[in-house]
Amino acid sequence: MNNSQLEPNNRIAVYPGSFDPVTYGHLDIIARASKQYDTLIVAVLNNTSKSPMFSVDERKALLQEVTREFPNVQIDSFRDLLVRFMKSKGAGTIVRGIRSVSDFEYELQMASTNHLLEPSIETIFMMTNPKYSYLSSSIVKEIARFQGDVSELVPSYVRTKLEEKVLSQLG
Repeated sequence: MNNSQLEPNNRIAVYPGSFDPVTYGHLDIIARASKQYDTLIVAVLNNTSKSPMFSVDERKALLQEVTREFPNVQIDSFRDLLVRFMKSKGAGTIVRGIRSVSDFEYELQMASTNHLLEPSIETIFMMTNPKYSYLSSSIVKEIARFQGDVSELVPSYVRTKLEEKVLSQLG
């Protein structure tokens, strides 16, 4: 049996996202989900329709650094349909963080579509810790672009890399 034919295992979960950059809200979901699954694959989406601040490799490196304390967390990336990526990894569960009702509406639509494409894959919604309910990567990038303080929003390693990126873009 090759990798593309692995049967979904509900002890392996995938937490997909752009993670541009990873925030404390993302880390909250990663920490909690890593306790629920034998393996949690944090999968960076390579979305060609967006122009991210960090490359896929840079986002993976940021995630590698800030998830070192979680031995069952793996960092990967994908550019295909999520359900195909999941099947290639043998993963049976998608983990999605929910901050608000609008997040839920969007995520429900995505979960329904994924279920249509691959009924054996489940989606689990995790409510974000209320202290991160306002937090998004977009807000972090906006604050960083204006040299605002993001130390309460992202780990120090990510903050340093954000500052370097902003300075290099100011050139």
